[in-house]
Amino acid sequence: MIDKKYTKNILRLVCVVIAAFISAMNLNTFVNAGGLFPGGFNGITVFIQRIGIKFLDVSIPFTPVNVLLNAIPAYIGFKIVGKKFTIYSCLMIFLTGVFVDILPLLPVTEDILLIAVFGGIINGIALSIALKGRASSGGTDFIAMALSNKMNMSTWNYILGLNAILLLVAGYLFGWDKALYSIIFQFCSTQIINMMHTRYKRMTIFIVTSKPDEVIPSVMKLTHHGVTRFEGEGGYSHKPRTMLYSVISMDEVKLVRKEVLNIDDSAFINVTKTVHIDGKFYQEPMD
Repeated sequence: MIDKKYTKNILRLVCVVIAAFISAMNLNTFVNAGGLFPGGFNGITVFIQRIGIKFLDVSIPFTPVNVLLNAIPAYIGFKIVGKKFTIYSCLMIFLTGVFVDILPLLPVTEDILLIAVFGGIINGIALSIALKGRASSGGTDFIAMALSNKMNMSTWNYILGLNAILLLVAGYLFGWDKALYSIIFQFCSTQIINMMHTRYKRMTIFIVTSKPDEVIPSVMKLTHHGVTRFEGEGGYSHKPRTMLYSVISMDEVKLVRKEVLNIDDSAFINVTKTVHIDGKFYQEPMD
């Protein structure tokens, strides 16, 4: 029988490799071809490369600069988010740099708006795949994940605000049109991440069941979240009914529904979006 930890590590590695390849292809196909500036430290690296070409007439390789810039954020990620998360993220940083340096520039279109929108979408997909494998593209992603862990909420929109500082400088040096289109690129990327990365999205679940003593331990074992029990009576049948209340992550909804219905196929389940919670809430570590 294959060890579960081994399988998880293989899946994480696959996600990192795929995400790095897509990210590099996006940089060479849309970002560089359109003269845009991606977010985070990839954007700073591209910014430094273009300064070298325009003002110093020097071609600067992507990989060494990107790795050097990510040293401090990687240390932050190691201390706050987790060791494995940082290791896999560093692997993605390295692979992205290697792919960028070896893959050719392949412009798809000259329409800058299409480049900004679709480049941003593809960038968001690449980062979401990395996050699915519990890794990141480094740089500001380390900071975003550290803040998310501390605040227990998604902070990607805040990072979008920080990237505006880089774009102000880029706009001054290379033209405001590129900087403004880069904002569209980064906005599209951020919204895709917010849509696909559901780690910090909470859902409230209500379960009406006649088998609470079986359902409660199964849900708690599956999610590591507490369950509150209310005793009541069916308004139509006048038979005893138990309502269970819990707050779980969006990723766990399908698992909980399947588990509950396996135990009690007549259970009534209601799932609603949770806007804000106070109090203890178990969050599975990124490692």
